[in-house]
Amino acid sequence: ILLLNRGVMSSSGASTAALPPQPSAPSASQPPPTQSSGDTGVKRKEIYKYVAPWTLYSMNWSNRPDKKFRLALGSFLEEYANKVQVVQLDENTSEFRSLAMVDHPYPTTKIMWIPDTKGSHPDILATSGDYLRIWRLSDRLDGTTSMKNECLLNNNKNSDFCAPLTSFDWNETDPNIIGTSSIDTTCTIWNLETKQVVGRSGHSSISGHVRTQLIAHDKEVYDMAFSKIGSGRDIFASVGADGSVRMFDLRHLEHSTIIYEDPGHVPLLRLAWNKMDHNYVGTMALDCSDLIILDIRVPGTPVATLKNHRACINGLAWAPHSSIHICTAADDHQALIWDVGQMPRNIEDPILAYTADGEVNQVQWASSQPDWIAICYNNCLEILRV
Repeated sequence: ILLLNRGVMSSSGASTAALPPQPSAPSASQPPPTQSSGDTGVKRKEIYKYVAPWTLYSMNWSNRPDKKFRLALGSFLEEYANKVQVVQLDENTSEFRSLAMVDHPYPTTKIMWIPDTKGSHPDILATSGDYLRIWRLSDRLDGTTSMKNECLLNNNKNSDFCAPLTSFDWNETDPNIIGTSSIDTTCTIWNLETKQVVGRSGHSSISGHVRTQLIAHDKEVYDMAFSKIGSGRDIFASVGADGSVRMFDLRHLEHSTIIYEDPGHVPLLRLAWNKMDHNYVGTMALDCSDLIILDIRVPGTPVATLKNHRACINGLAWAPHSSIHICTAADDHQALIWDVGQMPRNIEDPILAYTADGEVNQVQWASSQPDWIAICYNNCLEILRV
């Protein structure tokens, strides 16, 4: 594989490469590539860059079909005052422009837009940090965008202290469900409610109440993610400082299933479900350069271990349109795309690679534009066409 510095994701000497056909995964239908701006005569580039005023950490693509190339970013400043910013690519100028920016207490541990691919829900996003916050975006008549805090969700109102949230996930099947993970060993499942505001036509308020809270691990919980198994509403998995991956069913919370335990009980930091084949989940351990892929039908042993990074992995993202492709990002400045279609056979090398100008701490694969991946390093956001 050829690793090109400051080039778009490349393999075998080509400057750009598309994902290969997938005869082994008939369920993974790939949509046509995003079309270039033919009406304006603008030739689309393969990479776009945005330089923020501060170090970036959290980041997420908007899912709405009418808001292409829109992303939310979170600052990483070691102080109370932090920022959340929404940016959008102007394809005519090839530059990102800031749509809205708000203050945020402490750095956001995660940002997510509502998983609304049809534009039928309010235009909202959520952030986690000290609490879970819901933000609403609105287009003003003068063409600008407003962003305001819609609600703050706190399940510990009887205490002056909060247990910081390490992550959360927004249920794709039912966007009224959000789950959070916390350092207090718990996961909390929230139900969101949208109510019409009396006397204000077309306006609604958003609130939330706790559906359930459970002790998920023996130590801090670092991540949780809903699975689309079954109805897509009830199954989620979590990882934590005890080094285990646990799976829960909201209908039967009296027990959980441990699907993997790190042999050295090293904390597991992140997990992500395969978007197309829901039997597979990826996870990564603290200060480890390997990505572990698990098959929940065969618990206990990884079905694959991806070993090409030369420094600790910071993020992972499954392809939204393919069951056999996953992207990893690490401190070695690299974002790598892997073809895991040969599992359980050994997977030696990635098929695509990109080398950034800094340690890559975040990677997101756009669900509504699956030929684009976004990464963050230092104070830079880059979107890469794959």
